[in-house]
Amino acid sequence: MLIDYEALSHADRRALAGLHDSKQMSAEKRAELFPCVLRAAERVSVVVRSARGIDSRGLHVTNIEALSCALERLRPDEGATCLVDGFALRDCTVPHRAVIEGDGTSAAIAAASVIAKVTRDRYMHGAGRDYPGWRFEEHVGYSTPEHREAIERIGISPLHRRSFQSVAYSQLELAG
Repeated sequence: MLIDYEALSHADRRALAGLHDSKQMSAEKRAELFPCVLRAAERVSVVVRSARGIDSRGLHVTNIEALSCALERLRPDEGATCLVDGFALRDCTVPHRAVIEGDGTSAAIAAASVIAKVTRDRYMHGAGRDYPGWRFEEHVGYSTPEHREAIERIGISPLHRRSFQSVAYSQLELAG
């Protein structure tokens, strides 16, 4: 995400001053910041990967590939260096710098994290309508006791990663 701070309204600048590690924000706070971040952004790129793809390549490899793809889609200006959270992207052609715990120290990374989390939460709310037995709209895919209970009760959905190691999964026989 590229942010144009000069184009921001006073209200958006004030709201964005509250950006920090999105994992430490409530879902409501992230949702409140989401439109401010979109208005501030020059460009946004969201990349989604399926459970099947994650299962075939692994979560870390898939995350690195998706982040590289997102940066390449942004097409940053000549001479710009993008900040990424945590890991250098070995095969990425876009100049970038890894920032350890970046969503807690970089406003740009925190803003990107808000976009990612709100987008994922909205997707999971839709999945809750499509797959009501798992109550995705409540736990948005995180391993809560209710989520584990639903898996034990009705099994896994097409959205569940079969490669994920979970206590709830250990009771199931999973093919592939």
